[in-house]
Amino acid sequence: MNFNQRRSDDNGDGPYPGGNTGQRVPMFNMPAVVTWLLAIMWLVQIARDTVLTQQQNFTLVIEGGFIPLRYSMDSGDQSLAWLWTPITYSFLHGGYGHLIVNSVWLMAFGAIVARRIGTTTFLVFWALSAVCSAAFYWGLHQDSFIPVIGASGVVSALMGAAARFAFPKDGRFNRMNAHLLPRNSLQSALTNRTVLIYVAVWFGVNALAAVGFAAGAADGTRIAWEAHVGGFLFGFLAFAFFDRDRGQ
Repeated sequence: MNFNQRRSDDNGDGPYPGGNTGQRVPMFNMPAVVTWLLAIMWLVQIARDTVLTQQQNFTLVIEGGFIPLRYSMDSGDQSLAWLWTPITYSFLHGGYGHLIVNSVWLMAFGAIVARRIGTTTFLVFWALSAVCSAAFYWGLHQDSFIPVIGASGVVSALMGAAARFAFPKDGRFNRMNAHLLPRNSLQSALTNRTVLIYVAVWFGVNALAAVGFAAGAADGTRIAWEAHVGGFLFGFLAFAFFDRDRGQ
C-alpha cells in the first residue's frame, strides 16, 4: 500500500512549507541520484562476493580503498591509485552489515539533501565530502597502511548538512518537506535545541565506535570514526556553499 503526502517537485524547487503544489508522491520515493548510488554500492559488494576471486577482491580493496600511507610515499614508487581512492573508497564496504547500515542512513538523509540541492550538486557534494572525510582521517593516521572503505564519511556529511535546514525550532521533523525549509545560519543552528540534541546523539554514537562498539561492523574490524567526524564537520560547516539559492 502506498502512503502519500503533498510536497513540491522532487528537485526541491518551489515554495517553503505552506506553499504545496498539490502534487502527491509515494512516501518512500527517492531521488534518482540516491537510487543509482545505492545500486552502485550494492552491485560492487555483490560482485566482490560472487564474481571476483579472493585475489581480485584483495586487489580491488588495495587499489580502491583509501590508504593514508600512500601520501607519504613517492608517487613514482606506487600505482596511480592515490588519485582516485579518496573517492572510490566510499563505494566499497566491509560486508553486508556495513553496507546495510550505510544504505539506511543514505536513504534517510541523502534523499532530503538531494531533493534540496539537485543531482549535479549532490554528486559534487558526495565527491568532496568523501575527500574531506579521508583527509581528516589521514591527518590523524598518516602512516597507516590499512585501507579505509565505506560510505560512512559521506553519509556523516549528509547528516551534518541536514542539521543546517531539516530541523525546525518547533522540533517537528517532516521527511518529505524538510528540504523546503530555509537554511539556518551556524549561530542559529547551534542555538536550535533540536539540532543540538541531534548533534549530541550523533557524536555519542561515534564515541561508542571510537571505543570499539558499532552496529554493522564485522568482528575485528576497526571503525574509522575519524572519517565520520571529518565528514560531519564538512557537511555542517560547508553546506551553505552548496545551497546558495536557499537563504536563511
